[in-house]
Amino acid sequence: MSVAFLDLAGDVHSGRAELDAAIGRVLERGQFVLGEEVAAFEEAFAGYCGVRHAVGVASGTDAITLALQALGIGSGDDVVTVANTCVPTIVGIEGSGARPVLVDVDEDTLTLDSALLEAAVTTRTRAIVPVHLYGQCADLDPILAFAGKHGLKVVEDCAQAHGAEYRGRRAGSFGHAAAFSFYPTKNLGGFGDGGAVTTGDPDVAERVRLLRNYGEQERFEHVVRGRNSRLDELQAAILLAKLPHLDAWNERRRELASVYHDVLARAPIGIPSEASGRRHVYHLYVVRSRGRDALREALARRGIGTAVHYPIPVHLQPAYRELTSSGDGLEVATRAATEILSLPLHPGLTDDQAREVAAALVELS
Repeated sequence: MSVAFLDLAGDVHSGRAELDAAIGRVLERGQFVLGEEVAAFEEAFAGYCGVRHAVGVASGTDAITLALQALGIGSGDDVVTVANTCVPTIVGIEGSGARPVLVDVDEDTLTLDSALLEAAVTTRTRAIVPVHLYGQCADLDPILAFAGKHGLKVVEDCAQAHGAEYRGRRAGSFGHAAAFSFYPTKNLGGFGDGGAVTTGDPDVAERVRLLRNYGEQERFEHVVRGRNSRLDELQAAILLAKLPHLDAWNERRRELASVYHDVLARAPIGIPSEASGRRHVYHLYVVRSRGRDALREALARRGIGTAVHYPIPVHLQPAYRELTSSGDGLEVATRAATEILSLPLHPGLTDDQAREVAAALVELS
């Protein structure tokens, strides 16, 4: 049995009628930028996340940048985040003018280790960007407590956590603001780039609205220096059509994760766990093996697609080596990058396909 890592075309086919109708509304209306679809999606997504405001922007990267800028963070400021994240997290921080400061992660969840924050904070530190990785929230209680004690802002990176929960509340509802990506592979993905900033603060929301649209308050009146970072009407319409299905898709991901768990429990590899008080939505199902590369090659020979998220941690990327001193203090992130392997997992995957993948892992490990 051949199993692809992703099947975006199959996911589109299953909801084609709704998607065609959503796109058709935009084409018939003839308004393609900041119209009714964006406004409707922003309201619906804010409600889904349990916050007062959502502001659509051009990408998840821009969502981080604009959230930080709306909170007054920029040149001369430090922002603490993790080393084992996708580079767009770093690009988003740098886009605000701030400097990323990297800390290591918890061994079990590979999310930010709050015990390391004290050593990372200086007089320049203004914010923390915890990354909710693979579909599971970072341990937010100690992060938020630390931020409150030190007067720091918190911007959640929720690019992989649509619908994930921490102590009964959804990702994107904890920090001063949060950043979401709607890249096509996400649990809630569009047909191109897109993102959103969520927040409970109306002033932050209004600031993001200004910043995303050239700082324009009234037509041709620019009250701040902004940029072009607008979620377009077509993407908003697509996301609005898909949003009502997100919980069911997430539940399907959790079912498939259980299938993997049951079979892989007898394999000599590390399997993901759901930390106490959290609801994992399995954007990715990531196992760990010291023989990762050989295992991946063997799976590929059987027609099983896999991926690595991420093979090179930020501090070892050629463009970002100056962010740390030889990787000091980032041992978990460094080691994990050599072990992690993402298995096929998406709502269209069947139980039999998941069992086939898992059985191959048991045999080859």
